[in-house]
Amino acid sequence: MSVHFEIKKITTETLRKMKFDKEKITMLTAYDFTTAKMVDAGGIDAILVGDSASNVMAGFETTLPITLDHMIYHAQCVVRGVERALVVVDLPFGSYQSNSEKALESAVRIMKESQAHAIKLEGGSEVEDSIKKIVNAGIPVMGHLGLTPQSIYQFGTYKVRAKEEDEADKLLKDAKLLEELGCFAIVLEKIPAKLAKMVSENISIPTIGIGAGADCDGQVLVYHDMVGMNKDFSPKFLRRYLDLYSEITGAVSQYVKDVKSAEFPNDQESY
Repeated sequence: MSVHFEIKKITTETLRKMKFDKEKITMLTAYDFTTAKMVDAGGIDAILVGDSASNVMAGFETTLPITLDHMIYHAQCVVRGVERALVVVDLPFGSYQSNSEKALESAVRIMKESQAHAIKLEGGSEVEDSIKKIVNAGIPVMGHLGLTPQSIYQFGTYKVRAKEEDEADKLLKDAKLLEELGCFAIVLEKIPAKLAKMVSENISIPTIGIGAGADCDGQVLVYHDMVGMNKDFSPKFLRRYLDLYSEITGAVSQYVKDVKSAEFPNDQESY
């Protein structure tokens, strides 16, 4: 029987065991109670309360504007809807980069105020001190390498990262460093599949890919993209499992029509 079905509550240790047993890890984002409840009921292993809430919930162009208070609010909503999945929360831009004291303070606030299970932050050697401090305080940390959306203005593009040898070497070194520092897993975003395979084989902690090929130890997608609520976003790595945009707009149109024509409510729907 797979680890997935044996476990009543997924922990960071469960994910390590899944890698060891060569069982793929599943992860989706959620930002509210209702979605979290459905995603958890669907059997997901981990839920990421991502700073992508900045895009899909708040309508910002980048992940940069979302604040720590916003992230805590979204995490609180998600935790209340989850019974089984591991809940990981993004540290937002500006809450950990400047100094390790601030990073620890931000991580502690998320853990205390939301009761989530772990935090995620972007970067390698640049954020070494922050990771060290947070891990030493007993807070589980998930790393994030490759395309790191909080650095978008530095990159200037959302294209695939680490195609060149220098950047690929640094990424592999950073992955090993994150493992040494005590991270329990690493998200690899938009890097060549070959490099993601190499990283996954060279570290003992799980890798979770998004646009990083099939050889990562798990996969993550943004829920709104996966169920087709965003019709304008179509990266190569995205598989849409539903077309909710059409379903929902169709249902709203029908409701408008029924109300305008006095078809709704009918006698059975009235008191």
